[in-house]
Amino acid sequence: MALINVKTKEVQIKIVYYGPGRGGKTTNLEYINETYRNQIKTEMVSLKTQDDRTLFFDFLPFDVGQIKGFDITIQLYTVPGQVKYNATRRLVLRGVDGIVFVADVQKEQRKKNIDSLNQLYENLESYNLDLFNIPLVMQYNKIDLKKTPVPLLASNIMQKDLNSMLRVPAFEASALNGGNVIATLKKIISMTLASIQDQIF
Repeated sequence: MALINVKTKEVQIKIVYYGPGRGGKTTNLEYINETYRNQIKTEMVSLKTQDDRTLFFDFLPFDVGQIKGFDITIQLYTVPGQVKYNATRRLVLRGVDGIVFVADVQKEQRKKNIDSLNQLYENLESYNLDLFNIPLVMQYNKIDLKKTPVPLLASNIMQKDLNSMLRVPAFEASALNGGNVIATLKKIISMTLASIQDQIF
């Protein structure tokens, strides 16, 4: 739930980037950090393992201005992608207001995408949250690999695997090149703000 301070008229919104390992969650945040560098008041915190994967989270708070007299701060997190860090994934989801699920379009990652989405559902359940009732945007990442011989999953397969029941907004993206990274971010922010407006306005 959003942290609302009526006295100081501040609202903190937590958005978590979730998905399989090496899918592009951290790369999304790095691109956002670079693009909005002048608007972000703090440094991006990134905790990594020896093989350079995110271990705990990336945390990137930035101010999006005021809405009806409230200062809105967006806090972006990523979870570790590796299955062995599921306890940490669950912990990062505590207090989540919106989720971007970053799936990897490489064919060899198909099962990992599905397993990660199922685990997200289970982890949210531990906080009595329902994946079907929380702001969620799908991002099918690494479409830049179309220019390589790497076999990729078609968008309709990704939709069938991950979004046929949820029916949430979905973007083909290239976190590396910035393709649809900002579109994904804007969509999840607008959906999340809409979902919490009854609490604050």
